[in-house]
Amino acid sequence: MTNVSSSAAAEERIGFGIGCAVVGMLGMSIMDTCAKLLGEGYAVSQVVLVRNGIGAVAVFAYVVLSGAGLASLRPRRPVLLTLRSLLNIAAAFLFFTGLRYMPLADAFAIAFAAPLFITSLSVPVLGEHVGVRRWAAVIVGFLGVVVVVQPGTSSFRIEALLPLGAALAYAVSMLLGRRLTRDLSTAAIMFWPSVGAVLVTAVMMPAQWQTPGLPDFGVFMLMGIIGTAGMSLITQGYRHAPAAVIAPFDYTVLVWGVIFGWVIWRDIPAPNVWAGAAILVASGLYILHRETRKPKPVQPPAGPLGPTA
Repeated sequence: MTNVSSSAAAEERIGFGIGCAVVGMLGMSIMDTCAKLLGEGYAVSQVVLVRNGIGAVAVFAYVVLSGAGLASLRPRRPVLLTLRSLLNIAAAFLFFTGLRYMPLADAFAIAFAAPLFITSLSVPVLGEHVGVRRWAAVIVGFLGVVVVVQPGTSSFRIEALLPLGAALAYAVSMLLGRRLTRDLSTAAIMFWPSVGAVLVTAVMMPAQWQTPGLPDFGVFMLMGIIGTAGMSLITQGYRHAPAAVIAPFDYTVLVWGVIFGWVIWRDIPAPNVWAGAAILVASGLYILHRETRKPKPVQPPAGPLGPTA
């Protein structure tokens, strides 16, 4: 009975982690949509500043109001936190700049080299085991990206390297985030990189700041709040399941990119985008199927479960 209940608990934890990641990616896609809208009239540095400033304030307010205590924000791993801050800044600048020049779905598709980076690096960085079937599912998902992007077409302009670079920075950042969960709360993992981004971009503001009107102010607020909530859920997803399990579900953001791109900019996806998106979603669903049917539980994460623990 004990083995059965342990296995059921492990499956439930993995399912919860996947659910957090999927909802979190919806929030991140809304944030990126807002960033693309704002990028038409504001400097990327201002978009990054406001997004992270709102995020830092939201996390701090949550810690205070939830009663978790300021001790939960203690930066126990300053070197790793600093590295994660720099990676987050690089990813944001590269991706938001790419959004200025590319359709939303195209940028998302190219950025989906990230799950392959995450899976590959999760072995040496986190010491996780990646089975043959999960490798196969991730590779199939990457083939879906190829179907969407179609090598040799206009998607491979020089600006296509921007979301690709963002994908690599994002992948390493997410792996560091999972490693930091051994010593820090979710709040601390989110708070300090946001503070770092605010400090870096604030230096640029005297030359680049533009005061937004009321409608744009609302978009800025939505971007910051939704982005913070989305990243929090993704962090929880990586806390409850191995990185190689969560990674394929990053693909779901492509579906939202297609929808938002059509609704806002009337970008009509080509048949290859639909076909590639179907492959990506199928690979993620296959990972879910494999993990929920595994008889043995995954190794539980070490460390605190966040400010609500």
